[in-house]
Amino acid sequence: MKEPPVRRLPKNDSLHPVLRYLALALGALIAGGACAGLLYLLVRFVAAYWPWIVTVAAIALVLLVAGLVTTAVRRHQARMREEQLRAIANLNRVDVMTGAQFEDLVARLLERDGYRSVQVVGRAGDRGVDVTAFSPDGRRVAVQCKRQKKTVGSDRIRNLIGAVHGGYAGHVGVLVTSSTFTRPALAEADGRLVLVDRNDLVRWMDGEGLIL
Repeated sequence: MKEPPVRRLPKNDSLHPVLRYLALALGALIAGGACAGLLYLLVRFVAAYWPWIVTVAAIALVLLVAGLVTTAVRRHQARMREEQLRAIANLNRVDVMTGAQFEDLVARLLERDGYRSVQVVGRAGDRGVDVTAFSPDGRRVAVQCKRQKKTVGSDRIRNLIGAVHGGYAGHVGVLVTSSTFTRPALAEADGRLVLVDRNDLVRWMDGEGLIL
């Protein structure tokens, strides 16, 4: 004969929901007590040290406002420099610049492109270098600026190569001119200097970066 199926009691009897509710209630009670304790300690702390808290908050607020003002001023100054650069960065202005003004233009273009520690050193005893800087990737750069109508010859190239290998060893030599270079000058500089002629200068002033 076939035995009758065995009846099994349900696993979840009526005691389990009660225990679950008790556990939830106990957890809520513990959490509420912890929050109340923390709130009590916080109130005691504020009551005991409120002058210091107010002072620290005031200092933090002043520093925040000062930081916002400084950032706004720097952005305004950057916009002004950019507008001034756009006003002078054209060949019509370049062709009537003095040598010192041309050096300043080259320095501003370098700063616009993210070069750091840009310095105009083009004075007596500069050894043929007018502007020095650090490129965005950390290389040292020595720039000679030639604002002239006459084509730049190979003698100028040799002078700058000598300066770079002498007092500016380890620098990337760059020669920027508002004119052009002779063929011997181009051959002399090949692989040794970066040359920027009139056409390159136009593209640089229009926003293209200097390629070392």
